[in-house]
Amino acid sequence: MSQKTRILVVEDDLSILTGLSMNLRFEGYEVLQAQDGRAGLQKAVDERPDLLVLDVMLPELNGYELVRELRRRGLTTPVVMLSARGQEQDKTLGLDLGADDYVVKPFGLQELLSRIKAVLRRRQREPELLRFSDVAVDLVSRTVTRAGAPVELTAREFKLLAHLLAHPGRTYSRDELLAGAWGYDYEGTARTVDNFVRQLRLKLEVDPEDPRHFVTVRGLGYRFDA
Repeated sequence: MSQKTRILVVEDDLSILTGLSMNLRFEGYEVLQAQDGRAGLQKAVDERPDLLVLDVMLPELNGYELVRELRRRGLTTPVVMLSARGQEQDKTLGLDLGADDYVVKPFGLQELLSRIKAVLRRRQREPELLRFSDVAVDLVSRTVTRAGAPVELTAREFKLLAHLLAHPGRTYSRDELLAGAWGYDYEGTARTVDNFVRQLRLKLEVDPEDPRHFVTVRGLGYRFDA
């Protein structure tokens, strides 16, 4: 019998914690619980769950601080954040810190379950190391090297890079890249995608002005060529 996927729910509202945990167990997951950020961080470190469902407004340590500390310690556990704060800057902050998705309260249970499944599927099918040219991308540690030297990427730059590398040769519109890399609720623009692709070119292309890997498809969007 295969081992159950373990999900840690960190939520200080007992009614939400109880209801969500019950539904996750019904879906076949093993559920761990914590009601404040410090306890959630300790359980994430000690128990190494497969995914965190994490409220933003927590006592002791808020959700943003918890994600930041997880990533600082090198833990790549996928994180789905929950928050009543649905402004673009709130979502951007969560994604920049390393969350995999950001769901605004109040949310539909089926939507949340679908997002959890989608994050887990992405992680399960990702190979650990991807290479192109002199670049190596470690999807587990979320690190990038070029000719053996580390390359600093923001969390959102890394998510866009990983999304493109997972689908070489496929042309994406800017809207598809916004949704695929950062989630359907991310309120970026076409210009946002252009700026991030530009940064990837500057950091990873031999000649950013004549890119070999991050290619513009005129009138359509962008494509990654290995």
